[in-house]
Formats: sequence, structure tokens, C-alpha cells
Amino acid sequence: MYNLLKGKKGIIFGALNEQSIAWRVALKAREEGAQLVLTNTPIARRFGSVDELAQLCSAKFIEADATSVEDLTRLVKESVDYFGGPFDFVLHSVGMSPNVRKMKPYEDLNYEFMNKTLDISAVSFHKLLSVLYREDALKQWGSVVALTYLASTRSVAGYSDMADAKAMLESIARNFGPIYAKRRNVRINTVSQSPTLTTAGQGVAGMKEMYEYADRFSPLGNASADDCASYVVSLFSDLTRKVTMQTLYHDGGFSSVALSEPVMEMYLKGLEK
Repeated sequence: MYNLLKGKKGIIFGALNEQSIAWRVALKAREEGAQLVLTNTPIARRFGSVDELAQLCSAKFIEADATSVEDLTRLVKESVDYFGGPFDFVLHSVGMSPNVRKMKPYEDLNYEFMNKTLDISAVSFHKLLSVLYREDALKQWGSVVALTYLASTRSVAGYSDMADAKAMLESIARNFGPIYAKRRNVRINTVSQSPTLTTAGQGVAGMKEMYEYADRFSPLGNASADDCASYVVSLFSDLTRKVTMQTLYHDGGFSSVALSEPVMEMYLKGLEK
């Protein structure tokens, strides 16, 4: 514990259960001294265990649909009232693809599903930033972080239209970044995390194999959900005040390697057979 967030306050979107990265971020933020509001949909609250997390973090839980501007406005206003004024940070950990859940191949997407994917996983981020900006809800040098994945820039089998959503998410961070920086010096970043065995992640076809491959491929191995939580908390802290509009790779070096020795050895062994 470093007291990195002592006296700071913020909202965590998307915690569902102990497997969730957002769950781990909430615990770490609380450990580092933050006061929290947790939010998710009514269905997620019913089927997850976020009320338990709220107790662990001494946090207030406010139900909200991240795709609803009305819900987001109510969430932000209630959070400002709860905190006694503007707050310091927000984590956007929101993503879901009906096409992935239904195992629709990328070449045969259901376009109504795709619109839902984009709305939930990317446009919700713009809606959130817009509400925060309009309500002037973040303090000077505030920080907003959204979780992304390498499939935003590279083809990843099985990731389907979530890849398109992540590309849009990162674009929103870049385009809203200068606007919010000018207003309040607020920084907006996305974190590209290693494959992580969350409830949502395990819905991606071949996720276990993807996880194992990335772990072998990455010089430092996969970053865990707890590792990610520590990194995100550093982005909420005052130590990273001049970092904004970046896609930050937190993946054990995976994104910078073309071919690793362990993977080459596996390939050569396969040829020998």
C-alpha cells in the first residue's frame, strides 16, 4: 500500500464478480485510500456479487445502464452528491458482443447485434465522457481509464466485432482527450490488457488457448487481473498527470514481440512430428 489515492474519489464501472478486472481495480483503489461508487446494470447486480464488493470497499452502489444517457446523468449527479462535489477518476470496464455470445462468425455478423456491440462496448464510453464533461463532474487533473485489447489493431481469431468496438473505444479516447484536457487537465487513456480469464473473456471462442499462447509468447508472461488493477490505479494517481490519449499496453511485452523462442520451439517440434 502506497496511499496513491488517499483523499481521491471515483466511479468503477463493470465489476461483476471476483474474476472481473473492475472488481480487482475497486479493491486496489480502496486499499490505496480511495472512496468509491460502483455501478453496473440491474441484471449484472442480480446475477453477480457486486453488493458483496460494495461492502468490502465501503462503497455506494448505483444501478445504471452505460448505454443510457439518462442513466449516466443520474449516476454522475448522484455520485457528485455522495462525494460532496466533483470526483477524481472513472474506470470504464464495459464490453459485450451478442455476436460473440452467439458464436456468429465475423463474415456473417448479425448487424443488429453488431450495433449493440458498438453501443455497449464503445459508444457508451463517449456517452459517459460527454455526461462527465457536461456536468463538470471531474476535478482538475482527473483521470478516465477504459479497458481495451490488442485486437483493436491486429486480427485476433474469435474476437469478432469486439475488435471493431475496441478500435472505436481507443479513437474516442484520442478525440475526447484534447477537449477534456483543455477544460480541466483531465486525462483519458485506454489500457490494453493481456488475455484475462474473466466471465466476459471466457465467452470468446478459444479463450483458453489464446490465454496459454499469449502467456508463452509474452517475455514476462500474461499480466493478471491484479497486475492490471495496480497499473490502472497508477493511472488514477498524481504520478501520471501528463499521460493522456494513449493506448497503454499492459501485456507482459506481448504487443512488441514478433516471434518468441518458446513459440518457435513449439513450432519446430510440430514440424518434427
